[in-house]
Amino acid sequence: MENADLNVLFTEKRQQLNQFASQFTSDYDEKEDLVQETFIRALKSIHNFIHDPKLMTWLYVIMKNIYINQYRREKRKSAIYDEYVHTDYFDGISINQTENKMIHDDINKAFESLSEDNAEIFRMYLDGYKYQEIAEVYDLPEGTIKSRIHVIRKTLKEKLKMYQIN
Repeated sequence: MENADLNVLFTEKRQQLNQFASQFTSDYDEKEDLVQETFIRALKSIHNFIHDPKLMTWLYVIMKNIYINQYRREKRKSAIYDEYVHTDYFDGISINQTENKMIHDDINKAFESLSEDNAEIFRMYLDGYKYQEIAEVYDLPEGTIKSRIHVIRKTLKEKLKMYQIN
């Protein structure tokens, strides 16, 4: 399918997707983000659904999954924030910016040592994507994704073992 055809299709479907997004959020920016992310994800497999009468159903499912993943990610961030910020956890710790920068740099170096595909797979995993969703994006079996994530975690754990608390 040509870019011009995709442009026409997305222009036609944008209004419907905006209505779908309204079911999930009333914030204009969040709606726009949902619609754009839906289009981006749909592009990967659009050739399978372009003439399918269930195209809008498929786009709706993509949008719903995106929203659910974002909700889970925010819920996880909120739980971490509540656990550490709203407790006395930081009261006894002096914040050392130089030490924090060194730790941050070490984490980045460990992450950069991964192959590009493995780094992106792990980012998706950290962002809350399910194994099945990652497998679909990379067109790999779900078991392969699970195995790669396990190996990546072991690799990062080994590279960052100096920061582990016994």
